[in-house]
Amino acid sequence: MSPLPAETAAPTAAPGRAPEEVPTLDRPFAGSPALGWGDGEAGIVVPAAKAVGSVSRERVGQALRLTKKLLVGANLDPATLRGERPEAALAVLDPGQPHLLDDLNGSLRSPDEDHDPLSLFSRFDPDEVRLVGDVVKTRGHMTFTRGEYAGVAVHADYTFVYPVSRADGSTEVTRTIVRRVLHVELPDPAKYDVAPGRLTLVEYNGDIGNDACDVHDGFLHPVFPSTQSTGPSPTGPTEDPYDRSRSFEESLSDCGTVSRI
Repeated sequence: MSPLPAETAAPTAAPGRAPEEVPTLDRPFAGSPALGWGDGEAGIVVPAAKAVGSVSRERVGQALRLTKKLLVGANLDPATLRGERPEAALAVLDPGQPHLLDDLNGSLRSPDEDHDPLSLFSRFDPDEVRLVGDVVKTRGHMTFTRGEYAGVAVHADYTFVYPVSRADGSTEVTRTIVRRVLHVELPDPAKYDVAPGRLTLVEYNGDIGNDACDVHDGFLHPVFPSTQSTGPSPTGPTEDPYDRSRSFEESLSDCGTVSRI
């Protein structure tokens, strides 16, 4: 499949049906509409920066680069994916933002249903699964506007597709699909008490397709076709995790059924 052009705005429809193929260790994206998506960081295409109001093009460019760094650190960094502390992502955030780092650190240290690091970070238990190959498929877009704090605000909406196999040596492959929506700002440090060159994380959300229901240990738990009948039964509606045309409010429900992986 030829690579798709970069996404610059929300699509108007879900991607078409892919051929009915079973993913394998050699072809982990077989049968997935993500086959033509970007590979890892290459799928995070930063838009051209331009001045917004009194905010310079250089400041806008800095905000866009930092947003990409946050997305990479939270969703693509190998250490983060192995379930380690997501240092690269945390280093982008303003350490003085009230309660944010305390909340994130608490969720990483003692995850539970109300304090879930998966709302920002993609993490797998290395004792349970391993990533297949070194490619995570990525697609999405960023937009920017003048921020509320004399700086620039960036909105990012990206989907990441992770092919995995069980850590016990099984050759069965499945995929987990994670959609991230972030609203960040780079305030003006001359007017606000903020750390220069660090992002303020205003809002963040994550929707996950193909993850075990009612497990809140801070890790993604992909469901494999051969063991699907042994886990908790999904209680939500059937939805397409690849459908980026849906608004985030309409996207995947908790413990829903995915129409494809």
